[in-house]
Amino acid sequence: MRTRTWPTVWSVIRLVAAAVITTAVVGQFITTIRTAIANDRDIPTTIANFFSFFTILSNLAGALALLAAVIWFFMRPSHETREPAGVAVALAAATTYLFITGVVYNLLLRGYPTADDHVAWANEIVHVVAPLFLLIDLFVAPTRRALPRRSALVILAVPIIWIAYTLLRGPLVVNPTTGVAFWYPYPFLNPNGVNGWGGVIAYVIGIALTFAIVASIVVWVGRRRVLALSSGMIPAR
Repeated sequence: MRTRTWPTVWSVIRLVAAAVITTAVVGQFITTIRTAIANDRDIPTTIANFFSFFTILSNLAGALALLAAVIWFFMRPSHETREPAGVAVALAAATTYLFITGVVYNLLLRGYPTADDHVAWANEIVHVVAPLFLLIDLFVAPTRRALPRRSALVILAVPIIWIAYTLLRGPLVVNPTTGVAFWYPYPFLNPNGVNGWGGVIAYVIGIALTFAIVASIVVWVGRRRVLALSSGMIPAR
């Protein structure tokens, strides 16, 4: 943090990453809507379903958090070297969500049959590029703030709310593609599958524990990095 060059360069890289992530989400959204129109599917339900995927939500969170960090950097007072708490929590949350999104997709969902609105390049960005970038950002971004350990609880709140929303909404939605009287964004949250509610509950517990662990690690890494920077263990660029 002794020079302005590296923070400026990384802020520009963050802006590019936010633009790439946004482009992928928008590209997939446009194709999804076009496909729905071409097949005479219910458009409001299709839109609601699109934004019910945690992949989409986590990528939007990542793009917005990066954009907020960039805006703060270029508008901040010259004496401020660490991002405000709100931006720092948003970045930590986005890092957690995207890391888990990438791991779950590549370990559990990659290889599943794709939908007729599948956009391959956008899929790779939201499931591979975005998670990797936020992970790299955690370790190299020069303006990340050390967060209190309780921040992990704040990060955990969003996926818990999303799971509750998904399970409550699922049986109330008619699948616009198949006409089945339920819709869940991911097969492991569908209680109508072979494992029933027992399988769903097991996955929910596993997901909650995973989010809690990853969120705690993300906060811990951020705290260690700031401590190392302040003590000179990590050279300032």
